[in-house]
Amino acid sequence: MPFAINETMGQYSELLMLLAAGTYTVAFIAFAWDLAKSSRALRAVDLKAAEAAGTKVAAMAGAGASAGASAGSAAAANRVESHLAGPVGRAERPSSSVAKRGDEGSGAGQTAGADMRYAAERRVPARVAVALTVLGVLIHAAGVITRAVGAGRVPWGNMYEFLTTGAFVAVAVFLLVLIRRDLRFLGTFVVGLAIIMLVAASVAYWTPVGHLVPALQSYWLIIHVSIAVLSSALFTLTFAMSALQLVQSHRQKTVAAGGADKLGFMRLVPSALSLENLSYRINAIAFIGWTFTLMFGAIWAEKAWGRFWGWDTKEVWTFVIWVVYAGYLHARATRGWTGTRAAWLSIVGYLCVVFNFTIVNQFFNGLHSYSGL
Repeated sequence: MPFAINETMGQYSELLMLLAAGTYTVAFIAFAWDLAKSSRALRAVDLKAAEAAGTKVAAMAGAGASAGASAGSAAAANRVESHLAGPVGRAERPSSSVAKRGDEGSGAGQTAGADMRYAAERRVPARVAVALTVLGVLIHAAGVITRAVGAGRVPWGNMYEFLTTGAFVAVAVFLLVLIRRDLRFLGTFVVGLAIIMLVAASVAYWTPVGHLVPALQSYWLIIHVSIAVLSSALFTLTFAMSALQLVQSHRQKTVAAGGADKLGFMRLVPSALSLENLSYRINAIAFIGWTFTLMFGAIWAEKAWGRFWGWDTKEVWTFVIWVVYAGYLHARATRGWTGTRAAWLSIVGYLCVVFNFTIVNQFFNGLHSYSGL
């Protein structure tokens, strides 16, 4: 006998999802405030240091006309020029703090430490943003749980549930990584994506709580889809990091060429190389998960339809995603595809994930038409 649907719990779940989205919105604003405030503070520190260095050069230039004095002035001027330009190469060396400034570390081209350790300075907006994100994810978890209780099953049987659960997992993974690494610079992007997912779920893909179609009433739903959700959450993180990598790479090249640094907030973000390395490692883990998603999906298909592979649209695009990320890992590891090319491959892979979830689920008929719409 099927489990009785509890519509009241389903309504509570929808309210909790909206409350979580509202909390994430405030956290998003706090993360953006942190970037803007820190950017202004860094510019003020640089201006003060540059003025102090300029005063020192002027004093040395007027001290005497001897060759030794001239050489000393030239050396000091070079130090000021280097200070103002901000050597990009310095960003690649591990540093535990972006706040190590003054005459030896300041500069327009500087980035956060490559080790992504927490710095000594207190960034109050960032701390508030993280606290709000924790509150939001707790409310979000309550929404996912009440949806599961109301349906009497795991809450990922249609597009609405996949989106809401996927957004929760993405934010939860982000907070777990924050325990060991200072990735607060990703907060605006990760929380922003979570808000988009929750809004899309509520507006475009809302589905009332109900029973699963017979084909999904299997323990393989728990195994197959849970791994797909976790892998997609990791791909969401690497998508944000790859997008930031492209911006940071362009900024570093502009500053190295003597251009103006118009993206001061990016100094809170590690160098493009550091972002690429971390994104590569996370993508490798997510790729393993997606491989199991593909394998377990084939096993489930054999049990449900009597064949492992049938070239259904959903199966094809799941395989396309696997091929794109396999190509990304192979090209970067063995073919030297680093930098912006690697970032674009990672972004293309995530766009395939989005296409598979949205366009394929909605507009392609097949055995996997379980959107619930």
